[in-house]
Amino acid sequence: MLIKLYALPPLEPALKKTQKTGIAIRRALTPEKSVILKRLRQADFPASWLDECETAFSRHPVSCFIAGQEGKIQGFACYDATLKGIFGPIGLLPDIKNKGIGRALLLSCLHAMKAEGYGYAVVGWAGEPEFFRKCAGALEIPDSEPGLYKGILLH
Repeated sequence: MLIKLYALPPLEPALKKTQKTGIAIRRALTPEKSVILKRLRQADFPASWLDECETAFSRHPVSCFIAGQEGKIQGFACYDATLKGIFGPIGLLPDIKNKGIGRALLLSCLHAMKAEGYGYAVVGWAGEPEFFRKCAGALEIPDSEPGLYKGILLH
């Protein structure tokens, strides 16, 4: 899916909504890498997502945003992990869904991409296309499945 970064909804309302639930959205810091990856591994996210998240820590600034509550990660979102201009992955712990956290993580990444000079973002894999349409006005890219992941090693 394609997202026009020059037509994004504002970020502040999404961040304020998460703050009301006690969850802070922010860019991850390099010294948190091990803790974040350990928690994501425990939450049983796909190994490929952990690989992409780890890659996001090799960028400066780190291209991973996290949702944290009381010192623990509740969700994450990355960009520029697989290829430049690609958003994803995004993941939330099961008990945290439907609270606006995913939207805040998505918009945090997209606004960061815009600030870095991108005009568009491509969602590498849209497991829930309606989420991306609703939150960021994403448009489907015809004939893009499996796209950049064609032939990827799975085992």
